[in-house]
Amino acid sequence: MIRWKVKKRIQVIFLCCVMLFACILGKLGYEQLFHHGEIMEKAKESWERDFTVAGLRGSILDSKGEKLAYDVPSTSVMVVPAQIKDADTTAKQLADILEADEKKIKSTLTKKASTQKIQPEGRLIDDKKAKKIEELGLDGVYLVQDSLRYYPNNNYLAQVLGFTGIDNQGLAGLELQYDNILRAQNGALKIPLDAKGHNVKMYKERYEAPGRGMDVQLTIDSTIQGIVEREVDNLVKKYHPKSALALAMNPKTGEILAMVSKPDFDPNHYEDYDRDVYNRNLPIWMSYEPGSTFKSVIFASALDLNLFDMFKDTYDDKGYEMVNGARIKSWKAGGHGHQTFLQVLENSSNPGFVEISRRLGLDKEVEYVKKFGFGEKTGIDLPGESSGIMFDKKKMSELEQATVAFGQGISVTPIQLVTAFSAIINGGTLYQPYITKSVLDPITHDPLVEFKPTPKRQVIKEETSKQMRYALESVVANGGGKPAYMEGYKIGGKTGTAQKAENGVYSTSDYILSFLSAAPMDDPQIVLYIAADSPQNDVLYGGTVIAPIAKSCYEDILPYLGVEKTKNQIPKKLVWPETENIKVENFVGKKKKEVQQEGVTFTFIGEGDYVIEQMPEEGTMFSSEGGEVWIYLGDDKVK
Repeated sequence: MIRWKVKKRIQVIFLCCVMLFACILGKLGYEQLFHHGEIMEKAKESWERDFTVAGLRGSILDSKGEKLAYDVPSTSVMVVPAQIKDADTTAKQLADILEADEKKIKSTLTKKASTQKIQPEGRLIDDKKAKKIEELGLDGVYLVQDSLRYYPNNNYLAQVLGFTGIDNQGLAGLELQYDNILRAQNGALKIPLDAKGHNVKMYKERYEAPGRGMDVQLTIDSTIQGIVEREVDNLVKKYHPKSALALAMNPKTGEILAMVSKPDFDPNHYEDYDRDVYNRNLPIWMSYEPGSTFKSVIFASALDLNLFDMFKDTYDDKGYEMVNGARIKSWKAGGHGHQTFLQVLENSSNPGFVEISRRLGLDKEVEYVKKFGFGEKTGIDLPGESSGIMFDKKKMSELEQATVAFGQGISVTPIQLVTAFSAIINGGTLYQPYITKSVLDPITHDPLVEFKPTPKRQVIKEETSKQMRYALESVVANGGGKPAYMEGYKIGGKTGTAQKAENGVYSTSDYILSFLSAAPMDDPQIVLYIAADSPQNDVLYGGTVIAPIAKSCYEDILPYLGVEKTKNQIPKKLVWPETENIKVENFVGKKKKEVQQEGVTFTFIGEGDYVIEQMPEEGTMFSSEGGEVWIYLGDDKVK
């Protein structure tokens, strides 16, 4: 009986084993018949070792399509340690070509890994080195396609563009902001290797093509950027400030046309510079007291509320105003005397702006300052923007109310100032600034995403804006902005000379000098802001140091924008010892002895008794100091 039970159990177990074995064989057969391809692919993947083939990162372009940053195909070195037969010899040969440390190379070659990159020495090598390595035919050493990020204009627009790291990932600026858009899908060279790292010859190498990142087109106008970069460089060379910056915007849209930050760096070699240089894009990062440039905001606010008629209502500047026991002085000893409120702006009278702040009242002053966008980020599409600092209204006394009116006690960024100034002159609309125009398909260059102007709110009335355009033009014609005055072009603006606060005390030697301007004032095309921190100069005024730099910019920018000269501008007010500019007369057709004009020197070219041509031509304006005219002579009188 017991034997029968044991025999029975053995039969059941045997039957179960047969059925299990049959199921396994059936499953194997099914997989071989129906999933053979998938199984082989998985097997290949387990054998294959990937050699990354870098995709091409998208380019960054200016508004006209000129490349500001792009990828250049390059070569990098990878190794399969298991395939290297003589590590010592291979390390020495590679070290000689790559100009690297031999011990470090050998350490890489002998690591227990399927594949290894030789970096940084073996990354992005030039064609000459790549050819030498290829000619050696070293076992286990492979050359793979890589890409090098290149910035053709070097320091130009550096903080805006940013840079990429060793693996071509965005680390700063727009490269960081749009890394997901610019980044390309990498491809791969797939080489079948066995467990010991040797080639499996029964299978072929496979190549997966890399992708391309999308292009990003900016609102930056390279011509305007180049002009502003040049002039700020001249400013730095002449006055040696701790830092300098410039920002240009289209006031009707919020498009950024130029952005400059000094000191700058070369993104091609960012590792050679201090982090404080490449991580600080001053036009959006730097926050400081704006000084008298802020008076344009307060003046516009008061005008919008009809608190005075700037042509008829007057204020007597005796040289100071008392506020809560504090004496707020005028920059001019004894004050400016009896003046209209337009002259208060022209003369940048601090006591006059104390009176304007009183008329505004605390509630309205704070309301308008916030409406103009101060105390919050503008929302520009760049990383690292600051929000500035605005007083808590509950903690503001009459003294803080007064000092804010002339730009003290409030901290702002250049981008906030330019955005607010644009609203002052464009009809009263505050736009969100932006620097990205579109995202483009890298092959067809068709726009995939387009960015449009974003109006945020109406800050002042259109009539107020019209009055402000006249007032600001008058500041350049009759006030502190006169060094920026240009014959035939209606430029308006406000200068700033702000003392820097150190440990709660205003410095008597360090100033931030600035000039906030726009042109032409009958139809503003551009707002331009230039500032310098602590320039080394005895004359510490924004009007004398910065305004001439702005004028030099406008001399090239306005003709480039197609702005035509006009005779309908506010005439420049001359103050002794200034004299009027000299207008070149017409000398063509006159005899040589008749060529004379006070304040002009002449250089005669050629022979003959008559003037056949002159340079510059009739109507050219020289400064009151005069200039030179070339006179070309001939024998025949020009009719």
